[in-house]
Amino acid sequence: MKNLHLALLIFAGSLSLFAQGAPPQSAADQPYAMEYYYKVQWGHQQEFLTLFLKNHYPLLQKIVETGRMLSVRIEQPANHTTEDGRWDYRVTIRFKNSTLATTANPDEERLIKQLWPDQERYIREEQRRFEILLGHWDLPVTDITPAKKQ
Repeated sequence: MKNLHLALLIFAGSLSLFAQGAPPQSAADQPYAMEYYYKVQWGHQQEFLTLFLKNHYPLLQKIVETGRMLSVRIEQPANHTTEDGRWDYRVTIRFKNSTLATTANPDEERLIKQLWPDQERYIREEQRRFEILLGHWDLPVTDITPAKKQ
């Protein structure tokens, strides 16, 4: 009984930790930002970037043209960090809204076939891009900059 009481106390205390997550993004009809991080095997950063710019960036640009995404930005860090915190590329995408950011794009397959008619080559190159990838994570971000006082 004593162990059960202790377990319930720890559980109740841990609930407040989960409540302290990131603040929600704007209203459902407002732009929604996601950051996509890529950590590549040492020595393969340029190969990854070349394949990304050839086989993924044009798709992102095409989706921006459709209005589903508002912008795409690709960045790399200017300095290095520890290996466990290292990332090589960050792609920040601003979506039109949170629904479009969190649901599958029904036009994506059609756009891929339109942009890359040689599907065998496209699939092979995309497979290579992911073979040299050590890690990839997605992070929704919220701009909490206070509005300027007038």
